[in-house]
Amino acid sequence: MRWTVRILTTVLAASLARPAAAQHPITLQEAIQRAFTVQPAMVQARGDQSNAGMQRLAAVGAFIPTITVNSSAFRQNTGSIVNGLPAQAGSYQYSSGLTLSLDLFDGLRRIQRYRNAAATISAADAGYTNQQYQVTLQTKQAFYNALANEELVRVAESQLDRARQQLRISIDKLHAGSATRSDSLRSTVDFGNARIALLQAQANLATAQANLGRQVGIDSLVRAIPDSTLPALPDSAGLRVAALQNSPQVIQAEEQARAFGATVWDQRSQYLPTLSVSYSTSSQGYVQPWQGFDLPNRNVNSLRFTLSWTILNGFAREQQQTAATVQREVANARAEDARRQVNAALTQQLAAAATAYVQIDIARANLAAATEDLRVQNERYRVGAATILDLLTSQASLTQAEVNLVQTRYNYLIARAQVEAVVGRML
Repeated sequence: MRWTVRILTTVLAASLARPAAAQHPITLQEAIQRAFTVQPAMVQARGDQSNAGMQRLAAVGAFIPTITVNSSAFRQNTGSIVNGLPAQAGSYQYSSGLTLSLDLFDGLRRIQRYRNAAATISAADAGYTNQQYQVTLQTKQAFYNALANEELVRVAESQLDRARQQLRISIDKLHAGSATRSDSLRSTVDFGNARIALLQAQANLATAQANLGRQVGIDSLVRAIPDSTLPALPDSAGLRVAALQNSPQVIQAEEQARAFGATVWDQRSQYLPTLSVSYSTSSQGYVQPWQGFDLPNRNVNSLRFTLSWTILNGFAREQQQTAATVQREVANARAEDARRQVNAALTQQLAAAATAYVQIDIARANLAAATEDLRVQNERYRVGAATILDLLTSQASLTQAEVNLVQTRYNYLIARAQVEAVVGRML
């Protein structure tokens, strides 16, 4: 008997203290803003916008003449004739020129490429907006996961406190002779399991805080600062129509399809002739160009119109047009599928949010019932009207009810964030 009591007392005195790691506190809005800055997907989306903007600038530049300037100087050791005038040996000779060229008609190719560039930049803008909401969803998931694990640590600590209290009661009843050794041993096992559960909850919390730190670009554990308010269930009236019309995923897919449509017309323009004009002026002599083009330099001016029409190029045009047509058809199919995907995802996430919201009230009621049941079982065990197994079962039910309440609350918050990511706006 003394040996058993000594072991139980040692177990109760075991320390669970762990050194607290340095943590960086952060709110949800701060986490989202930091994620916008550091997440590679956001950097890529901004890069896509920059590339699309330069593509549109290049499409505009195609309507502007191409300007080329050239100049050269050379020296030879023998005399020569430059522009009909003798040049002495060892003297420098200079040449300079200016050329301007412009396509007057290119089969509407420039217009189609501008349409392609305009659609591409619209798709890039929609892609950036879509990526913002996807990163927001990922950040909220990491943030809520950290909060949930922090609450689960407190649940595990409460479980451990109850197990410790029960173990002391078992020891006291064992000393008083009103309980068997089996009761004390069962309480010892339950206390050990509670310690293991707390250690696992602490490990899960550290992992969740490290993942949140990675999401927001902080090389340390990040502690999520909770918001005590629980947002209401989103109003689904008109939400589906707005999602199908304004969802960034749908807009991006439709603009990409429009860009490929312009590419098809760009390829068809190869069947039409191209008319271009160029003007050039040049001078050559042994007087520096910056001193003017007077004699003995000679100016040569040229104005040229060029008409070119490719009659046959080995069916390369046909191959390019076919490839562009296939890309357009695939893009159109993806745009339609994106619309259906948003519709299906919205149905799923709205149902998940509504279910989780109802489960919160059920979990609260279950928690209240489990708390009262444990209080009754504790009193019954004290007076010998209940067994240790009844008490341990009631304690396990209370712990599970606490865990369920934590999980349902954050399941609802995550489902709500997923609805926002599908719709493409905050609710």
